[in-house]
Amino acid sequence: MKHAIVLQLSEQEYLETERASQVRHEYVAGEIFAMAGGSKAHNIISGNVFTLLRNKLRDSGCQTFIADMKVRIATQASYYYPDVAVTCAQGDLASDSPKDYIESPVLLVEVLSPTTEAIDRREKMLAYRHIASLREYVLIDQERRWVEVYRRNEAGWSADIFAPDDEITLESANLQIRMDDLYEGSSVA
Repeated sequence: MKHAIVLQLSEQEYLETERASQVRHEYVAGEIFAMAGGSKAHNIISGNVFTLLRNKLRDSGCQTFIADMKVRIATQASYYYPDVAVTCAQGDLASDSPKDYIESPVLLVEVLSPTTEAIDRREKMLAYRHIASLREYVLIDQERRWVEVYRRNEAGWSADIFAPDDEITLESANLQIRMDDLYEGSSVA
């Protein structure tokens, strides 16, 4: 669950404060929110997604990030920490850039927990839709084998639901993921 810290900060003040902080905070239109810690299952599933994407996208011109990379949504004056993010944008990948956030992801992944699920489903989903480059937003349940993939298409957004025996398709990464690989080591049956 997010806990608001009642301060009004500019984006620059937030970025400076965040760089010095021991605790991660998300930023929404001037307000900052402390991030809750994740469970063992959350950590394992996030790591599995990162590893599968990183291995698939190696030498592709895209980069996969996990947990500590902020995503800036300029039109919303917001910064979020998705569990996993993929970007192929040169502005995000430039090694000489002083930015410690990305702005043009093609894929964002959130592993749902009871304390963050409502935020991931509503606040973040609505904010992320303002990212023009975003092609897929993935929600992974950490308590049961259940994955939702929201895809941008010509008509807007559509959803594909993947149940326990399904293979997940991530079109933005040209990747098929077996549920067993996604949940490996997490004790989610």
